[in-house]
Amino acid sequence: MARFLKLFTVPFNMIFAALYPVAYARRIGVSVHPDLKIYGSSYAMFSAEPYLVTLGRNVYVSVGVCFVCHDGSTLPFRKDIPDLELAGEIIVGDNVFIGMGALILPGVVIGNNCIVGAHAVVTKSVKDGEIVAGNPARVVSNSSEFLERAKKRSLKIGHLTGKDKVFAYKNIFNKK
Repeated sequence: MARFLKLFTVPFNMIFAALYPVAYARRIGVSVHPDLKIYGSSYAMFSAEPYLVTLGRNVYVSVGVCFVCHDGSTLPFRKDIPDLELAGEIIVGDNVFIGMGALILPGVVIGNNCIVGAHAVVTKSVKDGEIVAGNPARVVSNSSEFLERAKKRSLKIGHLTGKDKVFAYKNIFNKK
């Protein structure tokens, strides 16, 4: 009977997670702040323990990010040690951007004012103000230096949305 019910609940959950990614994350147990922004679906974003993930204020999570709170590499050894289990909470501070496809592993704490680069594999905690990238993720800069560089290179259209932003991009890059 449970398998039969999955025929209906899985597609519903996938659609709900695509349309309302933050609400879906909250629904499955992720501790979220109201101003969290998730780009894309959150259906496959959280491992089997979503209640071990806490996301702070003003956090932006890009498409394809995964939060994994357990370590399945213990499975081959459970024949000899049945209670072997590795897991940990993941805590993300305030004012954080997590780039597309990043993988955040168990026990990681990402501090405030941090940036995680696209496809980074974060195996260790990230201190306040650090920017990490790579596999495994390493500190590549800090948010103060990044902000100074970004202000100099800004297109000055970050406040725009929708059609206004598309029009501005096309103007800046001479596209019809």
